[in-house]
Amino acid sequence: MNGIVYTLAIAASMLAAACLGYFLHHLINTKRLKDARDLARRIEEEARKEGQAQKKEIILQGKHELLEYKTQAEQEIKELERDIKLKEKKLDEYSERLEEKVEKANAKEHELLLMEKELARKERALEESAELLAEKSAEQERRLQEVSGLTAEEAKARLMEEIASRTRHEAAKTMRLIEIEARETADRKAKEIIAGAIQRYAGDFVGEQTVTAVSLPSEDMKGRIIGREGRNIRALEAATGVDLIIDDTPETVILSAYSPMRRQVAKMALERLIQDGRIHPARIEDIVKKAEQELEVQVREVGEQATFDAGVHGIHPDIIRLLGQLQFRTSFSQNVLQHSLEVSSLCGMMAAELGQDVKRAKRAGLLHDLGKAVDHEVEGPHAIIGADIAKKYGESKEIVHAIAAHHEDVAPNSIVAVLTQAADCLSGARPGARKELLERYVKRLEDLEGIAMSFDGVSKAYAIQAGRELRVVVDAASVDDDTTYLLCKDIAEKIERSLTYPGQIRVTVIRERRAVGLAK
Repeated sequence: MNGIVYTLAIAASMLAAACLGYFLHHLINTKRLKDARDLARRIEEEARKEGQAQKKEIILQGKHELLEYKTQAEQEIKELERDIKLKEKKLDEYSERLEEKVEKANAKEHELLLMEKELARKERALEESAELLAEKSAEQERRLQEVSGLTAEEAKARLMEEIASRTRHEAAKTMRLIEIEARETADRKAKEIIAGAIQRYAGDFVGEQTVTAVSLPSEDMKGRIIGREGRNIRALEAATGVDLIIDDTPETVILSAYSPMRRQVAKMALERLIQDGRIHPARIEDIVKKAEQELEVQVREVGEQATFDAGVHGIHPDIIRLLGQLQFRTSFSQNVLQHSLEVSSLCGMMAAELGQDVKRAKRAGLLHDLGKAVDHEVEGPHAIIGADIAKKYGESKEIVHAIAAHHEDVAPNSIVAVLTQAADCLSGARPGARKELLERYVKRLEDLEGIAMSFDGVSKAYAIQAGRELRVVVDAASVDDDTTYLLCKDIAEKIERSLTYPGQIRVTVIRERRAVGLAK
């Protein structure tokens, strides 16, 4: 029984403690909720106050900016009004000047009318004077005929005979003086003319014959050609004996050397190195050797083709090689090999007309400039050098003499020598013979314009700046803006494939739309 009571007491105390704990927990939660609500109200109140303050600040800022815009607009309006007033003032001044000009024009018009009337009066007076003069002249002529007993035609004939006699005498005297003066000054004038011509031509001739231009794909290639510390360019110059000039010329390298064969070897080697892309001293030496071998083959083929074209056979292989080298020589802008072929043909024609040996004459004409292949390596006139070479390789005495005598280095003593000399003069002196460079230049300009005109949509094409630029005008109706870029690229690629030229050519494609109207 006591145990039951004790248990109930414990249970009652635990229940009371639980009730007390629940009451305390509820009280604490109620206080926390009240505090949270008070905090939320305070935060809300502060936010509302802060929002109202920001709103007032934004309104004040907007009013300030509006005031500034208004002030600026008023200032601009004042400036516009001031400009308008200045323009109105200028217009007034211009109007006043225009009125003055109109008044002056009216005054001049009045003066012109008066002058026209005066001129008309003077013209009438001149007509009357002319009629009176004609009557008096007729009267005097009639009196002269009565006094002299001669008609007007007879008097005129006698007067003309006397004038002609005096004129012939004066003309003969003048001609004699001119002839004497011409004889005295002919030699001096001839020397001056020849020296002047040589001096005027020397610059272009030297520049053309001692340099060769090689085009580069880009400016970066110049650095690769030079190499680290210049080792590539030194190796190339040492291997070819040619000076490489790398200057500000865009995408171009100049090869300078007196020997055309060396320049050709250097050009072939440099082009192959550029195409291959591997540029270093060992590679340069290998490519130069291959270029020399390839050029040797080309020279022999050119020489053999020349002998075939001229119809001359049985020539020593070394002479054939020298003939091939003439392909790379020019004289006064005339290709020496083509000149030799032309001289050979002329010699054959003249020999046939004279009943001489045609083959021998053609042989002498083909070989007459043989010395020009080595005249930059051997001292002496090219005619004597060529005669020595021909003699060395077994040519006949008549051929050797004709070669030596074609420039009067020795006196010609055979028909073949005289024919060779005459044919050489004809080939070099005939009109247009030594204008090959100009013809190529004109032909290149025509080809440039022709390439551009071959594309659809091109209306006009102009080659300008000595062929360094091509201006292309397209039809705006058939070619749009995007197509112009493609057209420019296509034209440039076709020029690269079709033409050979130094340096680079700029292609400019122009597309414009024009509106034309008439004000009636």
